[in-house]
Amino acid sequence: MLDFAIFAVTFVVILVGAVLYLYPSSRRASGVPGLNPTEEKDGNLQDIVNRGSLHEFLVGLHDQFGSVASFWFGPRPVVSLGSVDKLRQHINPNRTTDSFETMLKSLLGYQSGTGIGGTEAMMRKKVYEGAINKTLENNFPVLIKLVEELVRKWQSYPKSQHTPICAHLLGLSMKAVTQLAMGSHFADDSEVIRFRKNHEAIWSEIGKGYLDGSMEKSASRKAHYETALAEMESILKSFIKEKSGRSSSMSTFMDSLQKANLSERQVMEESMVFSLAGCVITANLCIWAVHFLSISEAVQEKLHQELIDVLGDAPVSLDKIPQLRYCQQVLNETVRTAKLTPIAARLQEVEGKVDQHVIPKETLVIYALGVVLQDADTWTLPYRFNPDRFTDEAVMKSFSLLGFSGNQACPELRFAYTVATVLLSTLVRKLCLHRLEGQVVEARYELVTTPKDDTWITVSKRD
Repeated sequence: MLDFAIFAVTFVVILVGAVLYLYPSSRRASGVPGLNPTEEKDGNLQDIVNRGSLHEFLVGLHDQFGSVASFWFGPRPVVSLGSVDKLRQHINPNRTTDSFETMLKSLLGYQSGTGIGGTEAMMRKKVYEGAINKTLENNFPVLIKLVEELVRKWQSYPKSQHTPICAHLLGLSMKAVTQLAMGSHFADDSEVIRFRKNHEAIWSEIGKGYLDGSMEKSASRKAHYETALAEMESILKSFIKEKSGRSSSMSTFMDSLQKANLSERQVMEESMVFSLAGCVITANLCIWAVHFLSISEAVQEKLHQELIDVLGDAPVSLDKIPQLRYCQQVLNETVRTAKLTPIAARLQEVEGKVDQHVIPKETLVIYALGVVLQDADTWTLPYRFNPDRFTDEAVMKSFSLLGFSGNQACPELRFAYTVATVLLSTLVRKLCLHRLEGQVVEARYELVTTPKDDTWITVSKRD
């Protein structure tokens, strides 16, 4: 996303640690209003913990100090930008690789774009994006099949049955990503369950444990994480060896990487990043979209009408997806309302300026996307789920500026949009989605925003 993608506070801490090591004499961001450190060693770390998440901390910070504000990670000042106007001003001519890729690979101990030359980093990025696009083109019928299996299952439920959408849609996303990444071996549910067990062990520690160093203090948690990571790497490596020099019935993400002459290690690392990020982003985009449709009957019916007008009774196809404009608006509004990816960041590589505030070289700059996505100066009635707002060209420009739309969107999010479109185009034509009375859905803001607990709906067959 605009070469600065989403990541949670865990990754910010890692980035800060790297900056402290590489740039110990960095200057402070002088003149930016903000908080003084509450503790000399930890800065405002405890304030963040007390608020529950970095996103919730930034909401309070910008409410108090305005759209340009500062705080402290340890001994280092950090600048946060909390409006579209301020983000538009923050131009860094020396763009690096995506923060998401850099931080995730650093956490996993992989070589990130910052550790390799610019030409090679750009080549790896193009190969990665091309592999995702290619596997969607080649395996779109597989995606249709997986969605139709889930929808048939939901069709068999009586209207009174409560359907746990988090569990079901994470399962769908896991199946889609594993089969499109590695092939038909993952048509076996037992293999998906094995993969999911390791995936959840790794991702849960990415979302927690690094902010306060708690995983390092727990030998059992650290061992569990390292065992899961090693087992997942072993699974990926075994598939790479198996696929080398052999034809396959499916042309997968991994196949495309191998054809691009990446090394075995590079193929494994890129497959790991796609497997981790692709599953979670896709699952939560689908979860929030289904949830919002279940509480927005008018939006659901308008989407149903578009699907009938464009597709009739036929399955959706890749060439039809661009014609589903309202469906795209529904997904855009889902990303905005859920604050799907609430935090982004960049390291200021050259001195910059926002309004009258000078941002020194090597300052960590946070993009408070969750704050911006609820800014009343940018979005009319920002807390209302209203896909029609995206008919406004100015709204789309703001959304694109944040990196959520068009060619600047990260490849995992584009993949997620495709899966979500297939899901909604199949589901909404066959079933009505109903909210569960009395249910309160609360969000947990981490690397990707998720419901704190499983979210439930009921369904009924359309006439």
